[in-house]
Amino acid sequence: MTREFIDFVLAHQDEDTARLLLSAARYPSIDMPLAVQQIEGRRTAREKWPSLPGCEGFLYPPRLNREQASSEATALHKASLYFRQTADSNGGTLRIADLTGGMGIDSFALAGWGAEEEMKVEVDYVERDQELCRLAQSNAQALGLTNIRFHCADSLEWLQRQERRFDLLFVDPARRDKQGRKVAAFEDCQPDIVAHRALLMSKSEKMMVKASPMIDITLGADQLHNVADIYIVAVHGECKEVLFLCGPGGGEPSIHCHNLHHGEWQDFVFTRREEAEAQPTYASGVGKYLYEPHAALMKAGPFKFLSQVEKVDKLAPNTHLYTSDSFLSHFPGRIFSVVGETTPSRKEVLKWLPDRRAHVVTRNFPMAAAELQKQLGLKEGGDIFVVATTLGREKRLLLCTQEQTVHFLHGK
Repeated sequence: MTREFIDFVLAHQDEDTARLLLSAARYPSIDMPLAVQQIEGRRTAREKWPSLPGCEGFLYPPRLNREQASSEATALHKASLYFRQTADSNGGTLRIADLTGGMGIDSFALAGWGAEEEMKVEVDYVERDQELCRLAQSNAQALGLTNIRFHCADSLEWLQRQERRFDLLFVDPARRDKQGRKVAAFEDCQPDIVAHRALLMSKSEKMMVKASPMIDITLGADQLHNVADIYIVAVHGECKEVLFLCGPGGGEPSIHCHNLHHGEWQDFVFTRREEAEAQPTYASGVGKYLYEPHAALMKAGPFKFLSQVEKVDKLAPNTHLYTSDSFLSHFPGRIFSVVGETTPSRKEVLKWLPDRRAHVVTRNFPMAAAELQKQLGLKEGGDIFVVATTLGREKRLLLCTQEQTVHFLHGK
């Protein structure tokens, strides 16, 4: 990548890329499709990998590979989860293999985190796509990461040839079928880690598997075997990843619900047994405050245990909202102040909302939020949230304002 090419990308990074492609003849010395790919990659990086735009020599792969790559926040979080467990237990060099290297973001995070923690870490990046592998190797050099080895190979064939065991295998199977449609089940992904589980575990002390946010976590744990921990990772209200950490031993895995909120990782931990044995309390009515669990909790489902631990009343057995009269700033999710309550009637709602603006949320309600918003004659906006839910056998609308609080790490 020449200085002229870099300067062109930097000078045109905010321009319309479609127009740039049409004007390619004006810049005969510039590979315009590649330049546009870099410009669009840099735009994605501003949100997804905020540290990368400062590295001028970083080359971005095509759009699909960028979409499939981990974000910077989740990649660093995965690295921290692993190194947090091994920092005091291994005084030698940690050997890690990323068997589905792709864009390389997870490999870079694992290699960089070890260096920052002054741990000896060697990462083997394995990717069968030759161009992706070439880009990742170039980018590692641009980032100054010298502890990554690059292998353009089929990951399972490469692994079978390795004589030494690894401390960690990281696997993020491709979650698209031959028609390009998204899939979630392990057996539909490539590589099929369930079919090759014996090989994978014979070559490593631990294995971290990144799965689709849509996966059935109970089924996934049963298929992988020896799962010690399950991490459900949400960022700003959206579930992004499910991670299975497999290792020696057995027993019931701990389920960690992690949510990135205002720069802090919230952590709520439970087991399936704790959820089964939990004794929740149910509300006879709605208190001053309403609580909605964050996306990782909604995925994991510790709904009874959450009531017991957080000392909040559940609205109903199938309504995953909670209430209290006291303000609990540490609750892991959104907190609302309840300012009113009414029936699902347009006439009644508009008494509260003369400007016809609100944010509509539905939980255990026989209508989608967009449909209800239309039925009530509301437009998106304003400071009021209309939370539609079920109280006992009644359908109710709760009018709320959201509390602006800073949540801290929280667990059992």
